[in-house]
Amino acid sequence: MQIERLVQMIFYLIDHGQVTAKELAEQFNVSTRTIYRDVNTLTLAGIPILSAKGAGGGISLLEGYTLDKSLLTKEEQQNIYHGLQLLQATDYPNAEIAISKIGAVFHNVLQPQWLEVDFSYWGSDDTERIKLSDLQYAILNKHVIAFEYANSELQKSHRKIEPLRLVFKSHAWYIVGYCQEKLEIRVFRLSRTKRLRVQTETFARELPQDYSMKSPKAVERLSKLQLRFSPEAIHRLYDEFAEDQLTVEADGSYVVEFEAELNHWMIHYLLSFGRQVQVLSPKKVQTMLKEQALMIVQMYEE
Repeated sequence: MQIERLVQMIFYLIDHGQVTAKELAEQFNVSTRTIYRDVNTLTLAGIPILSAKGAGGGISLLEGYTLDKSLLTKEEQQNIYHGLQLLQATDYPNAEIAISKIGAVFHNVLQPQWLEVDFSYWGSDDTERIKLSDLQYAILNKHVIAFEYANSELQKSHRKIEPLRLVFKSHAWYIVGYCQEKLEIRVFRLSRTKRLRVQTETFARELPQDYSMKSPKAVERLSKLQLRFSPEAIHRLYDEFAEDQLTVEADGSYVVEFEAELNHWMIHYLLSFGRQVQVLSPKKVQTMLKEQALMIVQMYEE
């Protein structure tokens, strides 16, 4: 598209200074006649492009020109800069260099750094950052990955998958990929993977455009839970539930309704609230909690 080529041409001129029409034509795979038309279009748009004929001549931008004067508002510049900061938080290759270059291109004083993004969890070490970097490489270059995994049913297994997407959802990273054991697309929570390794084996599979993490199969496994929390649990409720899921009762307690899969992980999650939570429904969850609580009591009576 012409507009994309015009923007790329501006960046190319900023980076290379004076160049010939032939060089631009080869760079953008068009004719020199098209390049001269593009130069005329940019000039009419207010971009100060100079064209000098003869030996030592060429096409260049007016000395001292910076991109922000014509194409991007200061707010847009800040948005680009902050987007690069998000990439930097995932150890995206050369993100720091890109941030430095963007600051130089805009040639104006950016706002003091007020945003710092760290996706690693409290107490984690650099292995979390290495995982993200390895996953990025595997997804972009279509390499199979292998790892040890512990699912929500406390089952451990060795998996080899074709990683298709990395998703950050509800406080956690997830890998969406085609599992070579189950022969279907599965979702794996990154924090439950251990000894992740990028394999030499490659793949050609693409993630279907209509793919959703909320698959019909996953929705079928969901059950509606109704819980009552004591006021002391409010700090966690704000962290883990949306405001419209909370109903304040007359006694100051909070009733929460949501859908979730009834598995070991959910039972242990509810137990982490101790006496601050009471399961109102379903009865099945009440029974599962009682069984787990009795097992804990028995462990300390022995």
